[in-house]
Amino acid sequence: MASNSSKSSLRSPLAHARGLGSAKHGTEHWWGQRLTAIALVPLTVWFVFGVIGHLGADHAAFVAWMRSPFSAVMMILTAGVVFHHAHSGLQVVIEDYINVEWQKLTVLIAVKFLSFALAAACVLAVVKIFIGA
Repeated sequence: MASNSSKSSLRSPLAHARGLGSAKHGTEHWWGQRLTAIALVPLTVWFVFGVIGHLGADHAAFVAWMRSPFSAVMMILTAGVVFHHAHSGLQVVIEDYINVEWQKLTVLIAVKFLSFALAAACVLAVVKIFIGA
């Protein structure tokens, strides 16, 4: 114990606390959430303009739009980033408001599974449209 305290005594309490949140993950989660939010801005603008541009169009026109490589990649990116961002936000809420450990773990696992499953379903749908299956 003395060796630990002598090493730690060279650092101030602020140096020990800097970058460490309540879950000891520091600012990594916070930055991840901000980066996905920034990524969602152009992706959402693209998605909204793409959908608005196809209002009143028939199914074939929408499928033709989704078959372009650019639209397919953008849609897959949008789905992936949306579900990753949603999962990260829900994780924070769950960790903050569910205090019973087994309940917290159960809900976190369910949210992770649901986020992954929905993202995979979106990607599969885009791929099916893109390849024409």
